[in-house]
Amino acid sequence: MLPSLYIALRFIHFTALMVLLGSTISCSLLAPQAFKPVLARRMKSLCQTAVWMTMLSAILLLCAQAGMMGSGWRDAINPQVWLAVLGTRFGSVWLWQIMLGVVTVAVLLLKPRTLQLMLLILAAAQLILLAGVGHAAMREGFVGGLQRLNHAVHLLSAGWWVGGLLPLLMCMRMAKKPHWRGAAIAAMMRFSRYGHLAVAAVLLSGLINSLMILGWSFPLDSNYVRFLLVKVVFVAMMVIIALYNRYCLVPRFNRAPTATKQFIQFTWLEVILSVAVLLAVSIFATWEPY
Repeated sequence: MLPSLYIALRFIHFTALMVLLGSTISCSLLAPQAFKPVLARRMKSLCQTAVWMTMLSAILLLCAQAGMMGSGWRDAINPQVWLAVLGTRFGSVWLWQIMLGVVTVAVLLLKPRTLQLMLLILAAAQLILLAGVGHAAMREGFVGGLQRLNHAVHLLSAGWWVGGLLPLLMCMRMAKKPHWRGAAIAAMMRFSRYGHLAVAAVLLSGLINSLMILGWSFPLDSNYVRFLLVKVVFVAMMVIIALYNRYCLVPRFNRAPTATKQFIQFTWLEVILSVAVLLAVSIFATWEPY
């Protein structure tokens, strides 16, 4: 039961961070200046939920890890076991993860003028920290540093891509309103233009990470490799959908009324596939890569 809870919490934590990063990138960097506060207000509930879920899941992940290292549920709430976990490599990284989660909640409650930008920086910092645990931290020295750097790029670009899909759908809805149509379209075009970089970075860093973990051997009798291949298939489908949306549907927006509806439907399918990818990663990332 504890391993299943751990996987569920990993899924929630990764998802919340990526949603927060993608949403704040869209609101603070990609949207036109006058449209930024408008889009931020529309994404407010989603961002608030992501912030709270990030902090709570980080704390609960520490408890679940303590229970798995100890003797079960009793040790999951044992402060002495928590301290023992914090003395491990995972714990040393995770303490910062929890602290940043608490700081992110504090920033949300204080609501500074640069809220979206500060949330973006804090979400990015937490995703970068995640590169310090798991299989990406399996090597030491210079090679290990390169592997963690590559994995950090993978997490950041994935958050940019996956987390930006919901703001994209919000912009599609707001583009129906004459007053915000131009600004919403400009935000969507920027997401599409720079999203190419995110997708390319996800694919390249993912390939490098897989090679650094598995080498050139991909044993198909390994559950880790099988789930990795499932992830690859889902990501490939997302890439195909993104390319179809951008190069087949977008040019037809003014000529074919159904193109907009199809774009929204395919984008939702991309969101569903991204959830499946994160769930697969949350599962196989807890297994040994053999």
